[in-house]
Amino acid sequence: MRTAAFLYPWDVVGDPAAAERLAGLGVRQVSLASAYHSTRALTPRHPHHRIVTARHAAVYYPPDPARWAGRELRPYVQDWTAGPDAFGAAARALADAGVEVHSWVVLAHNSRLGAEHPTAVVRNAYGDPYPWAPCIARPEVRAYLVALAAEAAVRPGARGSELESCGWYGLAHLHAHDKIGGVPLSGAAQYLMSVCFCSVCAHGYGELGIPAAELRAAVVRAMEPLWTADPGGPERGVPGGSERGLPGVPSGPEPDKGPGGRRGEWAAVEALLGAEPAGLLRAWRDRAARTLQRTAVRAVRDAAADGFRVLLHADPAAHRCGANAGVDLVDLLAHADGVVLPCTGDAAARAAVLEPFTGRPRGAGAGPDAGAAPSAEAAAVAVPTVAANLTVVSGMGGSPRTLAADAAHAASLGATELRLYHAGLASDGDLAAVGDALREIGCG
Repeated sequence: MRTAAFLYPWDVVGDPAAAERLAGLGVRQVSLASAYHSTRALTPRHPHHRIVTARHAAVYYPPDPARWAGRELRPYVQDWTAGPDAFGAAARALADAGVEVHSWVVLAHNSRLGAEHPTAVVRNAYGDPYPWAPCIARPEVRAYLVALAAEAAVRPGARGSELESCGWYGLAHLHAHDKIGGVPLSGAAQYLMSVCFCSVCAHGYGELGIPAAELRAAVVRAMEPLWTADPGGPERGVPGGSERGLPGVPSGPEPDKGPGGRRGEWAAVEALLGAEPAGLLRAWRDRAARTLQRTAVRAVRDAAADGFRVLLHADPAAHRCGANAGVDLVDLLAHADGVVLPCTGDAAARAAVLEPFTGRPRGAGAGPDAGAAPSAEAAAVAVPTVAANLTVVSGMGGSPRTLAADAAHAASLGATELRLYHAGLASDGDLAAVGDALREIGCG
């Protein structure tokens, strides 16, 4: 079973033993970050440092001046990893150790870009900007993301690419000193707080038949009972009660298993806004995501040689935001080679993301019911690559010591490959467990 581990360039650059150590585990492929968001990362084995602070989103190669000349939005370079081409240096070391390199490209997640270009970001129904979340409906953002995808994906030494955050980003964000957990937010509430009301999106809603002011007011009304409810007890003033974090939505069993219940989330959004406004909102956002995904993949293919694989980090529910952006299952398969899916958690969590891709994906336009029984007309659609992404860092909620069993379960659900997050962050004990598991299941 083909297996790749995630790495940052700084995990390899300056550590002569890094590439051989990884190859010794049985890993034959690496997803190496070429464009990545800000982070603070542990490097448990590096001979020269233990903490790397990537202060802002950046590319780990020298961007082409001609490509970016005259553009307002352009990538930032980094100065915390040695050398002008940290990606290239790491890729060469890995190739010398017999490890195939694929680029790992983060797109619509960039706090510095949002801080310096505040008109380019998602603005919620209250007018609050999300600097970390460029609005993918805006022409200048789309042009930047497509150009970045092509350049950051097709680097010397890369045999393929994985595009992360290729879609809507929203409220959820691992932010420094985050303090937004005082009110529990369900999946539906997260979605409503992620809807964008920038000038471009507002105009788009109007073109589809609903004034932005009317839609904004509906979102604010739907959210208001949540802010005044008692998170530790029954919702106040909501007849019949409600699911935790879903004001005004009758309680009941989750229609889907897995984190948040994907079908249940969208049913809750429709109950809160009304089916027609929710549908118009969904139509605008789905169209923006689908067209960005198609265009970005096309740009990568145009820049790459034949045989270059392009995967998207994805979620089967098209309404979801974040690193694993929601996708239309059938539309995705018309242009990408497959998906990388978040599979950390229990068996139900893995099934919730794998089955819609590896069973019979629903037909185009059926996004609100992602995870439901697949339609007959989509039965013939096959996904070339379904990579199950399993966290192998114990301190980050991963379970490297059950990797063999978890991988077998993912394979039984139709996963064709594995991704291991994250070889650079894992402890020696976690990596030893990974090596044992890979030998047991014959991955490579």
